[in-house]
Amino acid sequence: MAKKDYYELLGVSSDAAESEIKKAFRRLVLQYHPDRNPGDREAEETFKQIAEAYQVLNDPEKRALYDRYGHSLGPQSLGIDIFDFARTPFEDLFDNIFSDLFGGRRRGRGQPGEDIRYSLTISFDEAAFGVEKEIEIPRSAICQECGGSGCKSGTHPHPCKTCGGRGQVYFREGFLSITRTCNACGGEGKVIDDPCPKCRGTGRSKKKEKVVVKVPGGVDNGARLRIAGKGEPGPRGGPSGNLYVDVSVEDHPFFIREGSDIICEVPISFPQAALGAEIEVPTLDGKEDLKIPSGTQSGRIFTLKGKGAVRLNQHGRGDQHVRVIVEVPSKLTSQQRRLLEEFQKISLEELSPGIKNFIEKVKEVFG
Repeated sequence: MAKKDYYELLGVSSDAAESEIKKAFRRLVLQYHPDRNPGDREAEETFKQIAEAYQVLNDPEKRALYDRYGHSLGPQSLGIDIFDFARTPFEDLFDNIFSDLFGGRRRGRGQPGEDIRYSLTISFDEAAFGVEKEIEIPRSAICQECGGSGCKSGTHPHPCKTCGGRGQVYFREGFLSITRTCNACGGEGKVIDDPCPKCRGTGRSKKKEKVVVKVPGGVDNGARLRIAGKGEPGPRGGPSGNLYVDVSVEDHPFFIREGSDIICEVPISFPQAALGAEIEVPTLDGKEDLKIPSGTQSGRIFTLKGKGAVRLNQHGRGDQHVRVIVEVPSKLTSQQRRLLEEFQKISLEELSPGIKNFIEKVKEVFG
């Protein structure tokens, strides 16, 4: 007997999107599942066929093979799992082909361990250039007293009576068979009557473990680094969780960051601004000479190329921007006052362009 076309089985077109295929399959699952049609062999057979069709059409590679060769390749070549519905509960079917559809997964077996979070404070320079830091984190290890069994010396755990040692309990809810983690044993499948006094039955103890954290150059305050597999070990042989390192950057006495660029303010005197000068400014690499041209105004910004922080995940460095602030003396000696008064008298005879322009605008507005 010729097999029915997969697209026809699910009631979708050959160019149907993945979302359409999932929607059609969900509807047919609720209609034909054997739990909803007890004793109906025809419904069971139809359900097997739509499950097979979904396995193929929901996988891009399998779907491409089917579109090209049809049923001629056979179930194994198309990567189809064959289920015995008489012995396979519905939740096992979910684990194999429906987990992406319903978002379900087996609980209590191989679960990942918990993540660990750690706060790391580094200096401004370390953030700018990158640094390696060795940290100590509290992490679970096998209890040396009980060897990880969780039992007091000379005793052993016994199978959980509630779940029969499976770690899961099955029950029906409407027409569906539902699987839940056993509350009596927490999914372990075993119960400890005499727990180990050192680890209190957990089979684990805390210890300090050293971990090297590589902080890349260019990180900023609030960055979070992920170190895979350095979290808590997973229960029942599951994978370890991750270590997340939250980075805090200390303030710098001279610099502030704007991305990979840094900014600093440098005070200069009025004579230096008026006459010009060569001054020393701080940089991440040490002191640097900066030429101040004559007539420099307060707030002017000078740029030192390539003197900023490392560009995060890129090549090269940012720039350093130096903002000069002209300081006006708050106290004058008699000689300084006499000289400045003379300077002011001369300046009034030849006003600077900025002052001259301002006076003219005031006259235009106020007369």
